[in-house]
Amino acid sequence: MQFPETPGPAPEENELLYDAEYKEMLNAYNKVQYLYEAGIAFVRGRLETLNNEFRVRHSHNPIHHIQSRVKTPQSITLKLRKMGVPVSMTNAKKNLRDIAGVRVICCYVEDIFTVARLLTSQDDVQLIEEKNYIKHPKDNGYRSLHLVVDVPVYLSGAKVFIPVEVQIRTVAMDFWASLEHNLRYKAEDEVPQFIVDELKGCADVITETDARMEQIFHAMLLLRDTAPGGDAPYTGGA
Repeated sequence: MQFPETPGPAPEENELLYDAEYKEMLNAYNKVQYLYEAGIAFVRGRLETLNNEFRVRHSHNPIHHIQSRVKTPQSITLKLRKMGVPVSMTNAKKNLRDIAGVRVICCYVEDIFTVARLLTSQDDVQLIEEKNYIKHPKDNGYRSLHLVVDVPVYLSGAKVFIPVEVQIRTVAMDFWASLEHNLRYKAEDEVPQFIVDELKGCADVITETDARMEQIFHAMLLLRDTAPGGDAPYTGGA
């Protein structure tokens, strides 16, 4: 399953079709796209294995579902220009760490940190950057855990490391982020402050709901574990 970067092509993206700088970058992009796809496949494989292990050992799947995408050449071009960097695949590799992206949707907040810990503790996964927007939400109310990891991709004659951005959030956080993104994208002008405040209020309500749902989950686990013949207690880790 892929996650979109924007709901549709912006007018300036169509103009790129006639841009010589973009065409040159596109040729280079087509030669390395498979490397980013391989990096995504590596991360997805590790996450799916961890999720299956939890299902067997703890009767619980911390991951609800996984989405992924390789950033389009149009999006790369526009982001580089916004940064004031000349458009080339070389500059994209140097300046962008989210060309390969994986979004992990978890059931509960504690699952986010369990998944992150287990993924980054693997000896061939190197954590490059972490941004904790759960502990420190953005001003608009956005919450998620963002990691950038370097992962190995094995070629016929070499091994290369590919950066992959991994966004980990709950189902509730993803619901809010997806709708907030679409609402802002559809706004022709700057979003009025009262709308911004309303969206922030919704994010706060969702955060409270996440906490209450996690409490209910643990209450149900306690009932299960204390029943005759119940499973071993679930501790939120491997």
